[in-house]
Amino acid sequence: MLKKKLTLMLIPNSEGVLKQFSIYLALVYLSVAVLLILLISNFFLSANFFNNKVNTAELRRLRTENKKLKTQYEQMRWDLAEVQDRYQDLVQKEIKIRTMFDLPEINNEERQLGIGGPTSPNAAELSPTEEVAINTETKVDHLLRLSAFELEKYGEVEDALLKVKKRLDHTPSIWPTKGWVSRGFGMKYDPFTGYKQMHRGIDIANRTGTPVIATADGIVKQTGVSSGMGKFILLNHSYGFQTRFAHLSKIQVKQGQRIKRGDLIGLMGSTGYSTGPHLHYEVIRNGKFLNPAKFILNEMNK
Repeated sequence: MLKKKLTLMLIPNSEGVLKQFSIYLALVYLSVAVLLILLISNFFLSANFFNNKVNTAELRRLRTENKKLKTQYEQMRWDLAEVQDRYQDLVQKEIKIRTMFDLPEINNEERQLGIGGPTSPNAAELSPTEEVAINTETKVDHLLRLSAFELEKYGEVEDALLKVKKRLDHTPSIWPTKGWVSRGFGMKYDPFTGYKQMHRGIDIANRTGTPVIATADGIVKQTGVSSGMGKFILLNHSYGFQTRFAHLSKIQVKQGQRIKRGDLIGLMGSTGYSTGPHLHYEVIRNGKFLNPAKFILNEMNK
């Protein structure tokens, strides 16, 4: 078979010379086989080349999307931190309300709403972006559960307060004036003697003449002037509550007068034992001086 030859004859026009030549049949088969191999190889190489081109472009696109997603998740984490801070503010206000009205407190451990479970077996294989995405999703889920829990607790507080609305109206709960807290409640250094002594209220500094308002409904129990307090007003709010406003430049109410929360009662000054214009504000309940900051629910306007 390998020795067989294939004879080819070339016949020109009538004036030409007949040409004849022979080639081995095996050589023909070999040439055809080589040609087929080259064609197939070229096909696969071309396919692989274009496939690599497509994969490279796809990889570049995925990397770009991955970078954008990572940036977005990072922004979400910052936003979540801000939401978390606001949630904590709401929690603190709820705690204040419960303290003011002797409502049952919520255990801090109960507020955590803890969950658990085994770590995912694929955790070690996650990319940085996947880790950020999962952590963000976990924080969102936790915050949603906390929000639902806090909403439920606020509902409990609302129901309780509706039953004690009159008591609420007569409970100090707002800032008595505008300004800056210059001295807080508790053991503080006396500005004149330099020694520590009990400061039974909070001092709020501002300009002389700054309006001072009632922090709850009540009756003006006493107005007067003393060497320590200067011009002062004492309000009786019932339910054991009283408030005192001292160092006033002017008193705008009279003894026995009924007042509502937010009514103007005096003007800030620096009378009595004072280093400068400010309001000394006290909250008293059943004869005991309490920290007024615990009875303030609104934000101060300065």
